[in-house]
Amino acid sequence: MLRATGLTDADLARPLIAVANTWSEVTPCNMHLRELADEVKDGIRQAGGTAIECNTIVVTDGIAMGTSGMKASLVSRETVADSVELFVDGHSFDGVVAISGCDKTVAGTVQSLARLDLPSLMLYGGSIRPGHHAGRDLTIQDVFEAVGAHAAGRIDDDELRAIECAACPGAGACGGQFTANTMATAACMLGISPMESGRPADDAGRADEARRCGALVMDLVRSDTTARQILTAEAFADAMASVALTGGSTNAVLHLIAIAREAGVPFVLDDVDRINRETPLLADLKPTGRFTATDLFAAGGMRLVARRLQDLGLLRDEGSTVSGRTIAEEADAAVETPGQEVLREVSRPIAPQGHLAILRGDLAPEGCVLKLCPDAPPAFEGPARVFDSEEAAFEAVQAAEITPGDVVVIRYEGPRGGPGMREMLAVTAALVGSGLGDSVALVTDGRFSGATHGVMVGHVCPEAMSGGPIALLRNGDSIRIDVAGRSLDTDIDLEARRAAWSPPTPTVRTGVLARYAATVSSASDGAITCPVPPLV
Repeated sequence: MLRATGLTDADLARPLIAVANTWSEVTPCNMHLRELADEVKDGIRQAGGTAIECNTIVVTDGIAMGTSGMKASLVSRETVADSVELFVDGHSFDGVVAISGCDKTVAGTVQSLARLDLPSLMLYGGSIRPGHHAGRDLTIQDVFEAVGAHAAGRIDDDELRAIECAACPGAGACGGQFTANTMATAACMLGISPMESGRPADDAGRADEARRCGALVMDLVRSDTTARQILTAEAFADAMASVALTGGSTNAVLHLIAIAREAGVPFVLDDVDRINRETPLLADLKPTGRFTATDLFAAGGMRLVARRLQDLGLLRDEGSTVSGRTIAEEADAAVETPGQEVLREVSRPIAPQGHLAILRGDLAPEGCVLKLCPDAPPAFEGPARVFDSEEAAFEAVQAAEITPGDVVVIRYEGPRGGPGMREMLAVTAALVGSGLGDSVALVTDGRFSGATHGVMVGHVCPEAMSGGPIALLRNGDSIRIDVAGRSLDTDIDLEARRAAWSPPTPTVRTGVLARYAATVSSASDGAITCPVPPLV
């Protein structure tokens, strides 16, 4: 059968390498990966292997955001991981190069490599260039904020359209330190991606890098270096430190825990909190800062991030990477652009600690993730404005029903309740656009993204659909968010309300979303659907 595909005896005598692609025409994040795969395969052939390509899906958050389609996004991470695993296991490949673009494909492909534990690496397709309008750089975040500004009457139809048309100029993942670029950074610090993965999508060196990845996987096959030899507990600590250092997405918590579970590594919420306490924020990157991922590459890229961690004493000295160098050797090879302002020196942090914290308390006994912008208050207390869906909350923002001091609570959006744990960038961006970003707090059992310049608490566990305390809240209940104390509490008697609560009827009863809701773990455990393997 393989001869029928065009392979020769010589091809079949070589190691068979799967090239697991996430190419799709539906999103700029992944639309250029078909050409990259050809270069990877050429590199594999030149290095003595036989490359065989497969493809899997992508659900792009930027298009699905704010719609029911966003329920499919986190679910797609598991589908990506499952399909790569099945393809590779089903055909007994010797190694894997996975190619990713949009954010869930980055996490999903690395999850599959951790499961398979073969000689393998992940190649990231790179960031989009920023768009330009009215003398400033734009990312997709600016479009969502413009929607809020338009609803508040601060810009007109023509300006909204101009921002929309200018924000995304070509191929590549969303240009700020959003989930895709955050996870690409983390993958480099894990050692499972080459440091050049931070290169912009349309950079002239992309083809050479892709061919080099083909050669690297053959080196891994010959040395029998497998994914789990690279994905160690120390590597996960470095990866989370890179997220804190660069102001990355809260989704990194969910994804890194999921990958660690697949690799059998004991990495938990308390590790996230400890590492963020130890790591200062040094990167001035969007959505909270001034610069984009392409600016970070020009400043010195992933090796410079590693160098900053090394300067802080937070980078492991040893540790295999797919390049064959140790992570410390990669840091030593960093070349910093003179005068760059994207990544500060360790003596001049933007904030003394990372922007992520793990809170527990009455409303989150299993924990939750807080994202705190540098100028946000250390504590927030206010009355709850409770919504049982993203749509209801968005409508309230658009109707100017949210007032300064409110704590906006969005529930039944967790992994089971959504199902799919939607990321509600539309709500956060609409609040910023309407001028409320620094005067309200946000709490959800789903996910928040973007910059409110205020306080965002997501991943509240247990979620509402599982009977978590967030399900018992009512409008007007007082909610206290204490960053220093790492607590999320209320002063009401939750247990007195529990007897009157019963779970709502699931919104989806058939198909993949229903199966996901029935099998998914808590967000505190990465929201994975596979049984958790024994920890090493």
